[in-house]
Amino acid sequence: MGPAADRAAATVAVRVRPGASRTRVGGTYGDGPDARLVVAVSARAVDGAATAAVLAAVAEALGVRPRQVGLRQGATSRDKLLAVLDPPDDLEARLEALRRAGTGR
Repeated sequence: MGPAADRAAATVAVRVRPGASRTRVGGTYGDGPDARLVVAVSARAVDGAATAAVLAAVAEALGVRPRQVGLRQGATSRDKLLAVLDPPDDLEARLEALRRAGTGR
């Protein structure tokens, strides 16, 4: 994430589904406090293409600039921790709406 990592950041846990028919952010993987936001991307998990697609998709879904979302952990894993720099005040509400979007609740 570089020098900007020193600014205020929120952590978002995601579960990536690479190679999907379309890019989509919504739903949960797992239960309880360990549940992760599901991010399906059409990019394959090759040379970081899926990770780059995840960062862009999450930024768009949260309504923040792409440069505000970076990878904190999990470069080669389907389970990733993302950092959202200078998160909006209603970040938790936005995340909850996305989690519910994929569950039909």
